[in-house]
Amino acid sequence: QVQLVESGGGLVQPGGSLRLSCAASAITFSLYASLGWYRQAPGKQRELVARIFRDGSTLYADSVKGRFTISRDNAKNTVYLQMNSLKPEDTAVYYCNPYPALAYWGQGTQVTVSS
Repeated sequence: QVQLVESGGGLVQPGGSLRLSCAASAITFSLYASLGWYRQAPGKQRELVARIFRDGSTLYADSVKGRFTISRDNAKNTVYLQMNSLKPEDTAVYYCNPYPALAYWGQGTQVTVSS
């Protein structure tokens, strides 16, 4: 059974940092052409914010470019999202998934940016 377990979220002040992790079981991240971090804010659709390809290249949504960094550790079957200079508009539940996404989604990790 596929499991995607996101962790590392929390409450942080504007300008702060968080590092999210996503561990997978029953799937092997290295077999996918790209992996993504997605987020869903209240009342909004889920959106893709970062992708990392098998060769290590990355793509970012304009809203997070220069502030977020996606990385992967194939040996640990884990993908990370380093988030710096956080803004209130980054508040959302964050999920990982291959791109294109699987039908299965984990529970996500809540990130709240507020003073």
